[in-house]
Amino acid sequence: VPLVESGGGLVQPGGSLRLSCAASESIFEFFAQAWYRQAPGEQRELVARITRDGITDYADSVKGRFTISRDVAKKMVYLQMNNLKPEDTAGYYCNAGSFVNGAPGAFWGQGTQVTVSS
Repeated sequence: VPLVESGGGLVQPGGSLRLSCAASESIFEFFAQAWYRQAPGEQRELVARITRDGITDYADSVKGRFTISRDVAKKMVYLQMNNLKPEDTAGYYCNAGSFVNGAPGAFWGQGTQVTVSS
């Protein structure tokens, strides 16, 4: 399995969670990584992306609240989520690849559920 997520769960509005994604060495070394999410009945959407050089970009809906980062030594990608809102509830998926023309990368994790509710 090239990508394995962890860290999802149930959190109250305004709370925080950190998602983690363990990547295989080859994927981490050669490709950019991203987090996508998909809520029930909705299309999968890009949340945040980070290049091998550490350049990041975010969906407008999460700017200022979420931070994507990577640990080169551990081959890990993280998504720190602060000030969570009910509309952040979704399955979150780690993704990696070349992101040609803005399309998702070729490699996916199995997903982890984030539920924001009081």
